[in-house]
Amino acid sequence: MNNLYAIVDLETTGGSVNDEQITEIAIYRYDGHSIVDQFASLVNPERKIQPFVVKLTGITDAMVKKAPKFQEVAKRVVEITENCILVAHNADFDYRVLRKSFKNLGYDYKRNTLDTVQLSKNLIPDLPSYSLGRLCKSLGIPVANRHRADGDAFATVSLLELLLQKDTEKTIIKESIKDAAVSLKKEKLTTVIKDVPPSTGVFYIHQSNGRIMYIGKGKNMRSKLSQLLSKKSKKALNIQSKLASVSYDESGNYVMARLIFNQKVATHKPRFNSNYFHLAQPVTFNHPDMLLIGHGRKTGEKSVILVEQNNLSGYAFIDLEYQITNIEVLKNLLSPLDDSLDNRYIVKSSLLKNRIERIIRL
Repeated sequence: MNNLYAIVDLETTGGSVNDEQITEIAIYRYDGHSIVDQFASLVNPERKIQPFVVKLTGITDAMVKKAPKFQEVAKRVVEITENCILVAHNADFDYRVLRKSFKNLGYDYKRNTLDTVQLSKNLIPDLPSYSLGRLCKSLGIPVANRHRADGDAFATVSLLELLLQKDTEKTIIKESIKDAAVSLKKEKLTTVIKDVPPSTGVFYIHQSNGRIMYIGKGKNMRSKLSQLLSKKSKKALNIQSKLASVSYDESGNYVMARLIFNQKVATHKPRFNSNYFHLAQPVTFNHPDMLLIGHGRKTGEKSVILVEQNNLSGYAFIDLEYQITNIEVLKNLLSPLDDSLDNRYIVKSSLLKNRIERIIRL
């Protein structure tokens, strides 16, 4: 049985990622031999079109003012793509915008996808460019109304037809189809990463019941999380498959991140955190009573670690100087800090390496 394909092209308002709105849509339903259905329409995005997009596509605000809104064409989009593989040139973009548009209507739109950019690279390697216009020119495929949805979608139909012919073993296209579930997983991970700031701190990966299953730390939490969610090790893939949400604590500086990390790992005992080596040798401080002041999480804020009677007593983030100078006020603000040898070593090494902004002896 032949696959059914829905070849789609969208034009949008432009703007930041996940903020684009559809201005034009064209879809051709293709059975592998001929076009069996088609749909094309301007769409009222209910917002201004970016000037560079107007210049590129020729679609103006006046042209879409009386066009149907997406909710008015959504049912037709669902019907014409039903039981089809969604095909587009740079399919990740079109699929993401479609899913977001449907999500705004409360509908979870899912389709397996096929990207003719990657498929062309696999089947026709070493071409100078794989942009739709230049690729079609290299292959002798005519393109009418370039950068308009109907023209680009129709050219992509011709491109797909050629690629289907070149895939003589009928394996490359099959292997190139992205399963909707896999795409959704990637989309979810991308969203999770974006929600974590690129600042110093500790992040917590939760499973569906809310339990913390992994704790990480970094000078750039977003980068560290992205690295973890891109790995293919057995542990990383296990974490990715069970991930439900991510929370985080900014720490202001990496010394505090290491201390908070140790504290949280000891408290929550996450299943995917390794067993860390614990120091056996004693660690003492040069001054038995002192405050260690470092950068805070925002401008004007400071981190404070209290060493009392040669023990780590607690930590806090404070905004006012008198909270530092008045020790009794400060003690009311402290969160407990485990006086473990590991934590003592972190603090002692940061002192030796001058990673503490200020020391106040008490």
